[in-house]
Amino acid sequence: MDFDFTDEQNMVRDGISRLIREQYDWDTRRSVIESDAGWRPELWAQLAELGMLAAPFSEEDGGFGGATEAMIIMEEFGKGLAVEPFIPTVVCAGGALKHGGSAAQREEYIGGIISGEMIFAFAFAEPRGRYDLANLETTAKADGSDYVLNGHKAVVIGAPWSTHFVVTARTSGGRTDKEGISVFVVAKDADGVSLRDYGTVDGRRASEVYFENVKLSSDALIGEADNGLPLIEKIVDEATAATCAEAVGVMKVTNEMTLDYSRQRKQFGAPIGSFQVLQHRMADMLMEYEQSVSMCYLATIKLDEDDATRKKNVSSAKVRIGQSARFIGQSAIQTHGGMGMTDELAVGSYFKRLSIFESEFGSVDHHMRRHIALTAG
Repeated sequence: MDFDFTDEQNMVRDGISRLIREQYDWDTRRSVIESDAGWRPELWAQLAELGMLAAPFSEEDGGFGGATEAMIIMEEFGKGLAVEPFIPTVVCAGGALKHGGSAAQREEYIGGIISGEMIFAFAFAEPRGRYDLANLETTAKADGSDYVLNGHKAVVIGAPWSTHFVVTARTSGGRTDKEGISVFVVAKDADGVSLRDYGTVDGRRASEVYFENVKLSSDALIGEADNGLPLIEKIVDEATAATCAEAVGVMKVTNEMTLDYSRQRKQFGAPIGSFQVLQHRMADMLMEYEQSVSMCYLATIKLDEDDATRKKNVSSAKVRIGQSARFIGQSAIQTHGGMGMTDELAVGSYFKRLSIFESEFGSVDHHMRRHIALTAG
């Protein structure tokens, strides 16, 4: 398979790589995640100025690319452990608007995303959902031509920084029915919206988001009422592929750190990297990384295929990359020893990000079951 990038895509990689390298060194990242804000709005503005927030959108929506450009950006984000909400805002909310939004919604909201003025969070997960996108207790009940939203969304990444939410809610049917699900845009400052913010293990920020009798106009509905599940599944698959790309970037740097440490750390008068057992381990880490790169590229290429093909390839990638992320993260910590888990060494934070990756947008076990079901079907 041809994995060569176009000149334009290489320019995107060069631009985002330079920005992360120059402005996201380890000490800067530590100070950012320990600050009250927890992120850098000025960096978000730079991303908008460089056109990076427009990269995954089509030309008719003011962009110039697609899923491959999002993959490139997220891989570089992973290398620097960037915490800015690119996936919630650009991939998830942008995807919902791109695939399901009306012309007026795309013009208003995608334009706001590209300019950096609007920051979205994707409020889809619920405490009892267990990765089932149709398992929803949040409701949006019809009130004339409008809706009244009530419910609780859990671990909404980037919510403390957001101006808007894309929210999934049940508009008809039972709690786990495939039908009767809709998608809405909700302003964060709308009456009845409240948040409980907190930091995550890997240095990002998230919120528990509560909706209490939030009034929504019919214009807030994205796509078709009661038939939002296919749109949600497509958004989550695109987000999963982008997260896989981020994990690939994290794994690359984790491997490099481990190799450098094995050349510097000495035991019995020799670098530990000269010991055969560690050489074998690092060769295995490299192979896991290379396989993950290929699986990530394949899943991204297949995002525009039919639903079954897209789902199977995304689940395959999540399983393979999730297993590799665990192996590489644990191997890196074992090689560094106990000090690898301290805040003094960057490898500990890379390990935390790889550990959290396994559960994002569906665990390895969940995607293994989904792939088996799709293949059997």
